[in-house]
Amino acid sequence: MKRISLIALAVLLLCGCQILHFDPAETTAEGAEHVKITPEEARAMMADGVVVLDVRTQAEYEGGHIRDAVLLPDNEISERAAAVLPDKGQTILVYCRSGRRSEAAARLLISMGYTRVYDFGGIVDWPGEVVK
Repeated sequence: MKRISLIALAVLLLCGCQILHFDPAETTAEGAEHVKITPEEARAMMADGVVVLDVRTQAEYEGGHIRDAVLLPDNEISERAAAVLPDKGQTILVYCRSGRRSEAAARLLISMGYTRVYDFGGIVDWPGEVVK
């Protein structure tokens, strides 16, 4: 009986650790997770008709952005994502200046139900053309 109790306790502790580790911003019900890709991988994906999402400010965007990028500042995502990005299944490539905001924005979009979100960091590492 003592052995069964110890085994049951061990199983409960293991399950509890898994529950405590769960991060809802990391994984949605559909199984989408935060995915970090390189700027080169993003550039290759752009040939397939994806949405390139710039989450910087208007002033930063006007100072130079990736061609055809859609501006949706990170502090407006919660309020405007549904209007700007109506298809939650579309591929979205997210960038900012250095990568901090793009990661947070990608995680937020995933938590809102977007399933194909890729964070490629900052425009400072962009190997392609920047337009004004």
